[in-house]
Amino acid sequence: MPIEQERLEDALAIHQLTDEAFKGMPFSQQTEARIVDALRAAGALTLSLIARRNGEIVGHVAFSPVRINGEAGDWHGLGPVSVRPAQQRKGIGQALIHDGLGRLRAMKAAGCILLGSPAYYSRFGFESASDLHYGNILPGYLQFLTFRGPAPKGEVSFRPGFDVS
Repeated sequence: MPIEQERLEDALAIHQLTDEAFKGMPFSQQTEARIVDALRAAGALTLSLIARRNGEIVGHVAFSPVRINGEAGDWHGLGPVSVRPAQQRKGIGQALIHDGLGRLRAMKAAGCILLGSPAYYSRFGFESASDLHYGNILPGYLQFLTFRGPAPKGEVSFRPGFDVS
């Protein structure tokens, strides 16, 4: 399954896919598609990768810069990651994440930070971040993966696109 950087003409399909993927999810406030739109509009998508099957976009993952203790660096946030419901549990999300992490490594990024299930993201090498903080996130759900340099410590700030409602 080919994974490629999004093109301008993919934006609407990515929005619809993301809405569909998160619809009815108990942990979602249904803002994920608007987050991706806001990050794109701000030019804040380090990577925006899509997976196609039979010409149709069936998966998407976004990576955007994050700040630690107010400092811009080489750390990037993962998310949202979306897969069309009929295509979930077939390895598409996993392939998108692996591909994106590989691209970040090739870009010489320091690492990646995310909010998500420790049970799921530990398979990619993410660790719970006891020395990182972001709002009132439950312990364990803020996670990091270091590519180079020391593990991050301090307060994480995601791009303003994550503040959409």
